[in-house]
Amino acid sequence: MDYHRTSLDEALPEGQNLREGSAVTGLPGTRRAAQPPVAMDAEAFSSASERILTAINTVIDGKAEAAKLALTVLLAQGHLLLEDVPGVGKTLLAKTLARTIDCSVSRIQFTPDLLPSDVTGVSIYNQASRSFEFRPGAVFANIVIGDEINRASAKTQSALLECMEEHQVTVDGKSYKLDEPFMVVATQNPIEMEGTYPLPEAQRDRFMARISMGYPDKDAEMEMLETHQATSPLTKVTAVVTASEVASMIATVRQVYVSRSIKEYTVALGRATRDSGLLRLGASPRSMLQLLRAAKATAALEGRDYVLPDDVVSVAEAVLAHRIILDRKAASTGETAQSVIRAVLAKIPVSPEMAAAPASPAGHAAGGRVAAAPAATLPDRR
Repeated sequence: MDYHRTSLDEALPEGQNLREGSAVTGLPGTRRAAQPPVAMDAEAFSSASERILTAINTVIDGKAEAAKLALTVLLAQGHLLLEDVPGVGKTLLAKTLARTIDCSVSRIQFTPDLLPSDVTGVSIYNQASRSFEFRPGAVFANIVIGDEINRASAKTQSALLECMEEHQVTVDGKSYKLDEPFMVVATQNPIEMEGTYPLPEAQRDRFMARISMGYPDKDAEMEMLETHQATSPLTKVTAVVTASEVASMIATVRQVYVSRSIKEYTVALGRATRDSGLLRLGASPRSMLQLLRAAKATAALEGRDYVLPDDVVSVAEAVLAHRIILDRKAASTGETAQSVIRAVLAKIPVSPEMAAAPASPAGHAAGGRVAAAPAATLPDRR
């Protein structure tokens, strides 16, 4: 077992364990909000998001879009999959995002011999009390970094399924709630790399978005050589927001207004992937929920309290591409999941009412908490 946890062990009072409690309980003593978080006003939301993005961009050179998408997933209460070749900054992005928030963080190095109990926890017999005590695993943290997740066996990978979907862990018939906010940031190398196990479809579907980092451009790579030689810039990163502030930002995103026409547009995208002759497996209903949540977070980061089709389009590829499976014939002709998603987006018409701002968005959403911006101009997709 190889993981590191911060801030969690200190949160447990001495001598306290998880033996007492109902069937569904939480870690005693952990930081849990006494009251539901209150949505932020526009200025506070903008300031907090800007601080997070600035902190990430000082460490990850030339990857502003990846940083913004990572923050989008966090605010949409999703999980993030970072996939690319070794050495392009996947783990560095995950660590940087975690360090910008003052909350508990754990890191799991996935290896072929890692056991499910190393992730979720295990019940250990206490000879002094003559009873079993639950020892929490690395997943009991606000942000869990899973490094090279596809190097572990399918049995160990499946230990994350309940955690990611239901935000709880069940061990020996008892369920333990995880703290909020909760986010899994996993990295993986492409499945063609040696010693890797492809993630099963069920687990890929639980990740809200997948990011391929890609190589930095020339200027960003030169900047990296100039600034990253002596020390890692990660050592200078400090928390810029608290866990309660993140919870308030999430509450703000929840109140972003989504019109019926946008919902119909989202459903049309999902059904188009299922009807495509290029795919063996289309987008799931869960992916439609997560696509809309990501679009709401995107709208909030853009300063709006309502969703436009542009918000859905901007995250569609990241949210849907890793969930669909190409037909073999389509794959042999050079089609990719990304190209299929782009083709589907081009075929779905965008009506004028979708592209226009709602008559009174503040009345439907966060009470005017997020400042409204002019409606985006969309190309004619009909």
